[in-house]
Formats: sequence, C-alpha cells, structure tokens
Amino acid sequence: MTVLSLAEKIKVKAAILDCYVDEPACLGVPPYLSPYPRYVAGAVVDSNPGSSIRYFTVDELRRGASTILPALDEVDLLVVIAGVAVPGKYLGGTPADLKEITHYMRMISNPVKVLGGPAAAFGCGVEGGELVEKPDKMVTSLFDIVVNGDVEVVVAQLVKEKLNENRVDGKLRRSGAHEINHYAVKGARIAMQHPDYPETLICEVETYRGCPRCVSGGCSFCIEPLYGLPDFRPVRDIIAEIKALCNVGVRHFRLGRQPDIFSYMAIGVGENEFPKPNPGALKKLFAGIRTECLDIETLHIDNANPGVIARYPKECEEIAKTIIKYHTPGDVAAFGVESVDPVVIEKNNLKAQPEQTLQAIELINKVGSVRGSNGLPELLPGINFVYGLIGETEETYRLNLEFMKGLLERGLLVRRINIRQVIPFPGTKMGKVGNRIIRKNKGIFATYKEKMRIEVDLPMLRRIVPTGTVLRRVRTETHEGNMTHARQVGTYPLLVTIPEKVPLDEWLDTTIVGHGYRSATGVPRPLNVNTASPRLLRALPKISEKEVLTLLRNRPITSLDELKGLLREDSYKTLSSMMEI
Repeated sequence: MTVLSLAEKIKVKAAILDCYVDEPACLGVPPYLSPYPRYVAGAVVDSNPGSSIRYFTVDELRRGASTILPALDEVDLLVVIAGVAVPGKYLGGTPADLKEITHYMRMISNPVKVLGGPAAAFGCGVEGGELVEKPDKMVTSLFDIVVNGDVEVVVAQLVKEKLNENRVDGKLRRSGAHEINHYAVKGARIAMQHPDYPETLICEVETYRGCPRCVSGGCSFCIEPLYGLPDFRPVRDIIAEIKALCNVGVRHFRLGRQPDIFSYMAIGVGENEFPKPNPGALKKLFAGIRTECLDIETLHIDNANPGVIARYPKECEEIAKTIIKYHTPGDVAAFGVESVDPVVIEKNNLKAQPEQTLQAIELINKVGSVRGSNGLPELLPGINFVYGLIGETEETYRLNLEFMKGLLERGLLVRRINIRQVIPFPGTKMGKVGNRIIRKNKGIFATYKEKMRIEVDLPMLRRIVPTGTVLRRVRTETHEGNMTHARQVGTYPLLVTIPEKVPLDEWLDTTIVGHGYRSATGVPRPLNVNTASPRLLRALPKISEKEVLTLLRNRPITSLDELKGLLREDSYKTLSSMMEI
C-alpha cells in the first residue's frame, strides 16, 4: 500500500476495475457503463486535477491478466466496482463475484484498494434463488476501504487526504444529488476507455436515486428503498452530464438509474408512496437533452411503475407521448410487476394489483405500439416477474401465466418478459425469509418458466416482429457454430440470429424470417441471390428445398423476370422483396 505524504505534490495515478453492477435501478454490464466508474473518475479529477485514470473491465482482465495485473499494481489508487443485486443473463460481459475479485486482489499489493458498489454496500448476489454473498474477513483484508456509503464521495475524500485511508470513513454519503454533478461531468472521459466505445457503448444516466415507496417499506425484496426518498437530480445537471459524454463521442444513452421514470420530480414525495407525476419536468428534461445534445443516436428509458401509471393515467399518457417525441424507437418501459397473485402482492407490498397493471399496459400500448423507423414499436412495456416471494404457491405461477395469456387475447404487446428468482438481500423483508420458498418451488418454477416461453413469449414475439419485418442497423456481435448473433443498440435489444457466419462488428439491416422464444432469425438485407449461401436461402420462408436447388443451379440470375420463372408466385414475392440482383 502506498501513502502519499503531504509534502509530495505528485498527481495521483488511479485505476478503476469495473466488475459490473446490476441493481433494480442500475445496469452496468457491457455494453452498458454504469454511473459508478464515471463518478469515481470525476471524483479523482475533481479532488486532484491532472491525475491520470485508467479504466479496465473484468472481462479485459480475464483475457489479458498478464499485462493488466501489472498495470493495476503500479497505480497509487485502485477502485473496484462490483455487485449484482438482480439476476440476469448477459451477452456482453460476465459480472465477477467476490471469489473472483479476491483471486485478483491477492496479486495486487502496491495501490490503496477500495471496494465500491452494491457488493460492498449490500453484498453480492451470485444468482437468483441463492443467498447473498457478503464481503467476509478474507475479502475485507484485501481492501483498505470497503465502502458502505457512496464510493465517489469516499474516493474524493481519500484523494484529498493524500490516500491516507485511516482518515477516511467508508460510510460517507453524498449530501445531495447536487454533489455528484461535477463528478458526472468530469468523469465523462472515462467512457473513451470502455471496450465498447464508441460504437455500441450505452451510458446509464441517473435521474434520481431512492424510492417514493420507502415510506411504506417498498417491495419486500428491493434494495432501492434502502437509499431512502428520491433525491432528484436537476434537469440542467442531467443534461450537462449527457452533453459531456456526447462531447467525448458517446452516442447511446439510457435514463435508467431510477426506479420509475414517470416519477421524476413527482409532486408529493414523502407524503404519498405514489406521488403525482410531473409531466412538465419530463418534457423539460427530454426536450433539453435533444436541444443540447444533437449527436445522440439512442435515447431510451428503463423502469416504470405500473401502479403510478394506473393511478395517474392523464399525466402518464402525457409523459409517454413526450418520451416518444424525443426518444428513439425500440424503447421499453420495464414494469416491476413481480406477481399478479393478490396474496403475494399484499404480503410483499408490491406496486400494483392485476387490474392496475393491465391498465398501465393498455396505456403504453395505446401511445407506443406504432412501429418506428428502426423496425420496432416506439415504446412498449416490459414485464418483470420475481419468484420466491412471501405467500407464493403453485397458484401464483398459474395466475401469472394466465395474466400474460390474457394480454395475447386482448391483442396487447409486451416487448419482453423477465422471469427471475429473488435474491434475498439483508436489510429487506425477504432477507429475513431467505431462499426457502425458492427451494420449495424449484420444480414448479422450471415448469412454468417453460410454459411462459412457449405459450406467451413465442406468439408475442411473432406479433412484435412479424415475418418480413425489417430491423435497421443491427450490429453483428458473436459467432456460435455457423450462426451469427446480432443486436440493435437499445435498452432491451432483440437478439437476431443470422443462420450463417458473417463478419463481426458490422452494421447491417436484417429481414426477420423466423422466431424463437426470446430471439428472432434474420437474414441480411438486401439479400444477394447470387452470393447467398444455401443456408441463408433455406432460411427464407415459403421457399422449398427444390426451389433452393433450382436457384443454386441457375446462378447467376440476372433479372427479376428470370427469377420469377424459377419460383412459385408466393416464393417469388418473398424473395424479391428482400433481395438485390
């Protein structure tokens, strides 16, 4: 450990190791960059101008430990950000748990080491249904400070104290949202070091932290109420941060670091667990972002409270229309429904009754289901179900499934359904219950999850992106066998599988030709009939194997008339609509 003396006037050499966070109101798994590393970088620069800061992801460390570990060991200050509080599956990266973090920290001895993020404050969720992994003596012995407060505030104080950790309290918290404004702006440059910069990097931007429902305790499993009442960031501060990020080349943003975007600057916070939405504030925010930040390519949202939308439909419809006016298509308002079982709702103090959730879904569909320029609907609800909650029985699973099937019968669209098992965090009501309900219903969970995928996900996806839908600007990301996985940039991007190996890291348009439970099959558009592989031709709907062989034998095909003579009429219509000669 290095401690700088007061006489030394050198600039701090700092490094940030991003092991990724996933909280109810904050995502930092690639291609997302959470606010934590940006705030920490800003805190270092603000406290010691001219300091150097390097940023690494844990995936970079895994791939290049032999070079990155020495780089981390030569700095004065190392800040590790980690903590999964919401279980998920990720394509862009894999969060580190405390065991892996400990493994790396044993090989780093020189810098002052700080652990921040949910892993330090609340513990680390290994996966849904498992108990929380808390930092033990082995972990804490490898860090000079384990931050139970706000990591950026602690780091700022640590740098001001010349890295003397004995003079810094790891429980320090920000005095208010205003305190992070300088950090957010000054830390923007750290985004340029992210592996996904600039093409697909999405910066998660905080509008407020805390939950209006903390006055009633909030949902039984959620850590967000532990932050207290909402502390709203001023519109000008949010815009200043986004502008700073735009100035260094970031083009994709999500207003996601809040439990409910519709409650930003709500009226009556602290008096009512469902305060009245403030449409004027949201209009000022979204319009201001678009006016000041002209180079944005993606502007999406995340969480929305169906209980708020159902209680204030007029105000929330106005807000939804504002979002659609200024955002980019393919947006998702993620509803924390958790359960539609009245018993579970009551025992876990959940946000909305089934009829209220239905009203909220109908409202978002009413204003947001129109198809946008990228091929997806403008704004749709997403549904989060959490299992293992107090009062859960097999009836809970049946009710949730029937509710979702009812949405299909009504012709309503839902962009995606997240099915999770609860992580029982200490400090929450579920923390006292643990995972005994999950263990008891393990078999039921697996059965009904499969039913939801088959009976709801598949037909829903067919409605959202019917065969023939053109999805614009899809980026190829990974190969799996002879297939290529690709996605648009967005808050919950649809996975498109191309049934052929195509070059990675390229942008292309795709025509949807098939559907899975959670992904779609697409072929590049326009499709060159003379160079397309047999695999691609066989993936096209309505074209028989005999017709594929006919096309292959007769290549090169030089005109649409020639093509028409080789195919049945419906096959010709399908292929000619997506091809080039």
